[in-house]
Amino acid sequence: MQLHQYIIQQTQLNSKSVENTISLLNEDATIPFISRYRKEMTGNLDEVHIGEIVKYKEEFEALEKRKKAILKALEEQNILTIELTEKVNTSKDLIALEDVYLPYKKKRKTKAETARLQGLEPLAKIIMSQRVNDLDYTASKYIKNDVNSIDDALEGARFIIAEWINERTDIRNNIRRELERFATISSKVIKAKKEDEKAQKFKDYFDWSESLNRIPSHRLLAILRAENEGFIRIKIEVDSERLLQRIENRIIRSQNECAAQIELAIKDAYKRLLFPSLANEALSNAKEKADESAILVFAKNLKQLLLGAPLGEKRVLAIDPGFRSGCKVVCLNSQGDLEHNETIFPHEPQNKKLEAIKKISFLVEAHKIEAIAIGNGTASRETEQFIKKIQFKNPVDIFVISEAGASIYSASKIAREEFPNYDVTVRGSVSIGRRLQDPLAELVKIDAKSIGVGQYQHDVDQTKLKKSLDNTVESCVNTVGVNINTASESLLSYVSGIGPRLAENIIKYRNENGAFISRNDIKKVPRLGGKAFEQAAGFLRIKHGKNPLDNSAVHPESYFLVDKMAKDMNKKVEEIIGNKELIQQIKLEKYITESIGLLTLKDIVNELEKPGLDPRAKTKVFSFDKNIKTIADLRIGQLLPGIVNNITNFGCFVDIGIKESGLIHVSNLSDSYVKDVNTIVALRQQIVVKVLEVDVHRKRIQLALVK
Repeated sequence: MQLHQYIIQQTQLNSKSVENTISLLNEDATIPFISRYRKEMTGNLDEVHIGEIVKYKEEFEALEKRKKAILKALEEQNILTIELTEKVNTSKDLIALEDVYLPYKKKRKTKAETARLQGLEPLAKIIMSQRVNDLDYTASKYIKNDVNSIDDALEGARFIIAEWINERTDIRNNIRRELERFATISSKVIKAKKEDEKAQKFKDYFDWSESLNRIPSHRLLAILRAENEGFIRIKIEVDSERLLQRIENRIIRSQNECAAQIELAIKDAYKRLLFPSLANEALSNAKEKADESAILVFAKNLKQLLLGAPLGEKRVLAIDPGFRSGCKVVCLNSQGDLEHNETIFPHEPQNKKLEAIKKISFLVEAHKIEAIAIGNGTASRETEQFIKKIQFKNPVDIFVISEAGASIYSASKIAREEFPNYDVTVRGSVSIGRRLQDPLAELVKIDAKSIGVGQYQHDVDQTKLKKSLDNTVESCVNTVGVNINTASESLLSYVSGIGPRLAENIIKYRNENGAFISRNDIKKVPRLGGKAFEQAAGFLRIKHGKNPLDNSAVHPESYFLVDKMAKDMNKKVEEIIGNKELIQQIKLEKYITESIGLLTLKDIVNELEKPGLDPRAKTKVFSFDKNIKTIADLRIGQLLPGIVNNITNFGCFVDIGIKESGLIHVSNLSDSYVKDVNTIVALRQQIVVKVLEVDVHRKRIQLALVK
């Protein structure tokens, strides 16, 4: 099977679209570039479909690589036949391929191998023929060396037969199907750990049983974590008697002594080889599906967070709140540059409220502050209430900002390079303020796993998680576009075609030569060749540059079209940009060529209407209930304002202004069935919730969505 055929079979996408996308990927084109600027070639495939093509392309290539390795191994053993080559080459997945290879795979010393060395394989073949009536007499002929009795001979022969049974693809697939349809996963608490305080969060799984193919991803990951931490034991179970009977029906054709030996060998093969291996495989497959589900949720959440509403280029005072150590205050200009920092002590034990009020009032006035960002960690509510009591001369919006990952950023190499002369407390405060100004630009500096918008991120496949999150960040960065003259190295590294090395070169060139004044100047960056420019240029913005199109998503390769459109209207390019009335007069069909179709032309005119428009919404001021400061203040039936701070498959978590987030279970999101939580709520959405249940001891809060 060819690559494009394999992908079409898996995705059901159009053949031409798949072939052209593969061609572009082989030329090192990125997903954002392909989806945005090669729509005619792909048939308007979006990033999700292109991502699927990438996934199955890699899957196919991994399969082909494994086939070559197996064929080479078989050839080295001098056992490669035309039939075996055909079986290897026609295997459609890794499981089927490994089953083909299993009988020929070099094994560690097994009971069957020992029996073969003792010369018992002929006896095993005789038994499998099921034609011998006096089996003891036949077996007695094999008593020699380490084989001391008839029982030893028969046992050794059964080990060989058990291995043959284990290697039969039809039997393995039959058990696989049974496990896939009917297996259950059960868990039991380890008695010695039952009262362990850390085990209590897994209390629900102390005695649990559920269908393996129906268990939700979050529950399976929780059970596996509990097992890994030593609190429970898990078991995969299926109707073994039914499976044994099926295997016997496939193999046993007589009622003589051979049949009895084969029956014993079947039971041994099932208990010792088949079931342990295939049960682990079934659990591994379930874990893989759970990982994929968890990673998908994480990626969706991350995308919503990264594309969260920015305040924009406003002057911000940011506060990292604290009690004993005080509140670290920083002032940032509209570009996010640090202008001032100091510490105030408005809370216990110092309680220097008056001094803190004077200081904040002075800083807001002196630095012309337009908004205040307060971290949502320790002392956040107290600091918010303190700030809201200050009478400022001019209106100042107050925001509570998530601190998730701020401590990781503040201790990172990136933060040290940005602020070599300041400690982690200052860097953390700066990060809080910048998250308000532009969450995307700031959060790309932090390992996505540390941002706190997923569950069980440490339990899933870390390679797949990183790849998914990196793709998500790349998609978000290129969706918004990047100002090349102000962007950080971290932000630039996610631009299509750039990467860390070129991002570093861009920053260095910018520092040495000043701001870029045109997209063509980008080509002067060392090692940034034509391919990188092609991939990146459309996503890089230059404000107030020579060419007004440089601050748009129109790719330089299409500038000539815009020039022609303007010339045909006897206008300059800058005259038609943003002029909706003029743009609507353009007859797009006139500009269609072999390589440029209506899809690209529509994108161009849409961009001309609103060049460089940030696709993100604008941020809104929000206030928590001032009377709720700890979980002890909650009462059943209360209606509270909250912000969605995490979304899972089983519901969403809501920040109601205290340390503990409350859970709206999926059943409490709507009166009707909810298939996807994301259709009801979005990350950072401001909502109203009703308190249903409060468990102070376990620090759990159950909520319902009101609006």
